Amino acid sequence: MDDRTQIELEAAAFRRLRDHLRSRTDVQNIDMMNLTGFCRNCLSRWYQEEANARGIEMDKTEGREIVYGMPYSEWVEKYQSEATDAQKAAFATAPKAH
Repeated sequence: MDDRTQIELEAAAFRRLRDHLRSRTDVQNIDMMNLTGFCRNCLSRWYQEEANARGIEMDKTEGREIVYGMPYSEWVEKYQSEATDAQKAAFATAPKAH
């Protein structure tokens, strides 16, 4: 596989992941962190860091909007619920990979 094709496939896979996460508003970030070690905020930070590394100015707010598909504050208001004690306990003991 040539480099261009690989980049196009990786970009398409990223868009599918982004769109999947946008559609699964029932899945809370803390659940993702507890199970996978990353969440929407991590993905948006990675996106921002890669943009910045390439000389593209992007702040946390812009990175989050790309991943969430709306301003982060709007997503929190519409979809984020208070973490349960069980979720908080799992988060406190989960390995921190990043």
